[in-house]
Amino acid sequence: EFEYSTGVSHAFYSIGASEGLGENFSTGPRFGAQKGYQKLPPEDRYLDFRNRTVRIMGDAGIPVKYHHHEVGASQLEIELDFMDLVKAADSVCVAKWIIRTVAEEMGLKATFMPKPLYKMPGNGMHVHQYLEKNGHTIFPGDGLHGLSPLALSYTSGLLEHSLTGSLLAFTNPSTNSYRRLVPGYEAPISATFARGSRSAAVRIPGYLKKDEVRIEYRTGDASANTHYMLSAMALAGADGILRNADPEAAGFSSAEAREDKIFPLNLHSVLAGLEKDHEFLRPSFPEKLLEVWTKRKTEEAEYVYNAPTPQEYELYF
Repeated sequence: EFEYSTGVSHAFYSIGASEGLGENFSTGPRFGAQKGYQKLPPEDRYLDFRNRTVRIMGDAGIPVKYHHHEVGASQLEIELDFMDLVKAADSVCVAKWIIRTVAEEMGLKATFMPKPLYKMPGNGMHVHQYLEKNGHTIFPGDGLHGLSPLALSYTSGLLEHSLTGSLLAFTNPSTNSYRRLVPGYEAPISATFARGSRSAAVRIPGYLKKDEVRIEYRTGDASANTHYMLSAMALAGADGILRNADPEAAGFSSAEAREDKIFPLNLHSVLAGLEKDHEFLRPSFPEKLLEVWTKRKTEEAEYVYNAPTPQEYELYF
């Protein structure tokens, strides 16, 4: 019997102050395009907002690991500390509500939309995770990237069900999700894993000590239902463990995108993958839930893909 521990990081945009988003915004200290990572005041104009937000999260019993400015102008990140699956899923929901509420109180607008701005970095929801037994992590080992055989099988399960699209139906369940999953913005587009790579779907953080090794699933975003997302990930990993799956033999080991491992990169294709590959979800996902979820998301996809866009009006009206 294993215990699942996860830490979730939120990336989001907080719109309302000037950090170089466009000529119609007010003047002030700025930095170049995609150069906002870990910026300090005065360029980082959201420190007070984040400090206030994480204090309220602490009062609500939500442990925060750290917060900082992200790569994009007005893009921020708050990473929650490790919790069990249910508490993590609950905490993410409350944390998003706190962020939006504090933003409104301070005259800002917070959005977790995966790709709200064209040619700007997208917002991911990265999930750090490991399994414990008797209070000790069982992911460190002597295998590739310092992972144990069990951790490698868990990773293979995540990647196999991502490649079919079935896991992405819960980690990336919006049409906008696939505007984020494009090359050039540190967003994964293929089922690969590597140490220290921000382009891989599963990253093994390179800064960890040997006995702290864990994995980070970088594909998902906050358009997900967090309870479904974390449950589906745990089941995908468990399926890999039950089958003793080998990610190296499956060709998933790569720091860069691989053409033969490219995800289905639109919502219709992902939902088609879910219809074909959902046996691993049966322990927790009733058939009726999968049916309703697929129907609802198909309706969303048809509405977006069939409707004229502002860009089409600009080009062709």
